Amino acid sequence: MSNNPKNITVSDTWNFQDDNVIYSNVILKWINEEVVRQISLSNKEPDWMLELRLKALKIFQDKSMPTWWPDLSKLDLDEIYYFAKPEWAWANKSWDDVPENIKNTFDRLWIPEAEKKSLAWVWAQYDSEVVYHSLKQELVDAWVIFDDTSIAIHKYPELIKKYFSKSIPISDHKFAALHYAVWSGGTFLYVPAWVKITEPLQSYFRMNKKSGWQFEHTIIILEEDSEAHYIEWCSAPKYDENSLHAWWVEIYVWKGAKMRYSSVENWSLDTYNLNTKRAIVEENWYMEWVWWNMWSWVTMLYPCSVLLWDNSKTDMLWLAFANANQNQDIGSKVIHIWKNTSSNILSKSLSKWWWISTYRWLIDIKSTAIWAVSKIECDALLLDNLSISDTIPTINVANSDSIVWHEASAGKISEEELFYLMSRWIKEEEATAMIVNGFLSPIMKELPLEYASEMNVLIAMEFEGGF
Repeated sequence: MSNNPKNITVSDTWNFQDDNVIYSNVILKWINEEVVRQISLSNKEPDWMLELRLKALKIFQDKSMPTWWPDLSKLDLDEIYYFAKPEWAWANKSWDDVPENIKNTFDRLWIPEAEKKSLAWVWAQYDSEVVYHSLKQELVDAWVIFDDTSIAIHKYPELIKKYFSKSIPISDHKFAALHYAVWSGGTFLYVPAWVKITEPLQSYFRMNKKSGWQFEHTIIILEEDSEAHYIEWCSAPKYDENSLHAWWVEIYVWKGAKMRYSSVENWSLDTYNLNTKRAIVEENWYMEWVWWNMWSWVTMLYPCSVLLWDNSKTDMLWLAFANANQNQDIGSKVIHIWKNTSSNILSKSLSKWWWISTYRWLIDIKSTAIWAVSKIECDALLLDNLSISDTIPTINVANSDSIVWHEASAGKISEEELFYLMSRWIKEEEATAMIVNGFLSPIMKELPLEYASEMNVLIAMEFEGGF
């Protein structure tokens, strides 16, 4: 993905709009029972899902807006489109069959190129609907399931009913209830026991409609001793009107399995990015989270790993970068329930041009989690004198046999390092980008090479023209 044969600038790549999409089914702005029933009818859902949606709607209407996190007063939930189905919305298995205007959107984002180079499969969702879906034949033969969650309800009803909303209850908070009332699309991935997928699996979510939303619901299940790496990319154009992304991810990784979940989110400056992600971790299991967050107006995201059984482990790697009055409120949660569990959290954040960066985390070690070990390291780099960076830890330890190590730092770019690079005839913005890349390298090296190369380009773009 690092090559750009079409000579498209990075800013154009992420922020362009497609005004030529025809929507065959758009539910009007507003949120009430009629809207929820229309969404369910459009997806031809079973009765149990409609009942869950209506129950969630009632909870949403009864719950008040949260007040402890960033200001949401400008988010008008009655001015959001909660469902928009593009014409020709079906999961095409040939890239040539995707409608030309939608295909051009993903062409500009190099999705076909990524698939050709290194992916086991790729998935593309446009607004509320999946428009492209492919899976390598050897994975089909191994009984790997990769489908649209809205379609999987019909094809794999017992699996969906067994796992849907079990790790994240519909009453978790107001936006959880809203999500369950109006969700559509998302990825359903099932990896059978002993199947090890060596290539990354990718989904791409594009939010295109003005005043639109995406409430995709992703469910990932890894059976015993299986392995997978899943990457999700997200983007939206800038419209100067609020859009909402409230995406739920439920991950279940059972005994001896290994899962890496990577998320690259590049939203527009008018997007509220409010997500909940949670993983249930079984015995001798490993769960790794890797995140990259950029550009959204407000992000609130606190992924959680529940270490449910002996010898389970989780790593959480965070990278956040935004500017110009943006507010990134992010963090991690780890709940240690049983013995010999371990967690490692590494966070890197950048602050520029009045950006507010808040990193929260919760480490909760239960009395049964003897010999648990947790390590937290949070580093913030301030790129001006106006930005704010806060770290808010919560650590609960209910036994005396566990170890928790916490380190946090905040600082500015070293004038000495900058002077040294500039004395070698390197321009200031290029030198700054080099220093920033070095600061972020512990996280960048965990991304596949093609994606890390794109991240380097995006960072360099942030420093074009200096400060």
